[in-house]
Amino acid sequence: MFQARSLLPAWKLSFWHDFERRTGESEMQMIAGILALVFAAMFTGAAAYINVAEQPARLALDDRALLAQWKPSYKRGLAMQAPLALISAVFGIGAYFQNHDWRWLLGAALIFCNWPYTVLGILPTNRRLMAATQDSAGPDTRGLIESWGRLHGGRSILGLTATITFLWAVLRNFPS
Repeated sequence: MFQARSLLPAWKLSFWHDFERRTGESEMQMIAGILALVFAAMFTGAAAYINVAEQPARLALDDRALLAQWKPSYKRGLAMQAPLALISAVFGIGAYFQNHDWRWLLGAALIFCNWPYTVLGILPTNRRLMAATQDSAGPDTRGLIESWGRLHGGRSILGLTATITFLWAVLRNFPS
């Protein structure tokens, strides 16, 4: 009787051996680092988009519409950016253990710093904005959203610095 389950391990091993044959050991060790770079760049792109495009467009709205637009945008941004930073940091740490180059740890620390920076620096503003009602939106709310935008710029800078650090590590460690 044919059992597909018995072929699965052989298929996995065959695929892995073919991959190893096509790539050298040093290229295999770079996968975690390249993924750290890719996820950091994705984080940075999203953060920069918010500061360069979304926030200025949002500030053109009246106070009520400004708050109404900020709330769902914040929730979507949190759901996307938080995992990107964490995944990038994990891959950066993995790359360090594969290559033992301190640049990977530095990049991982920089991208991960977005978490405590957000919790300690931005979250109080986020909570005040999330608690505000549309009817209470006014100059104070606008001021909080403007302040939030400046604080969010710090996340963009951390992401860019991490991306550049990971790129430095990739260029330093990639086989010639």
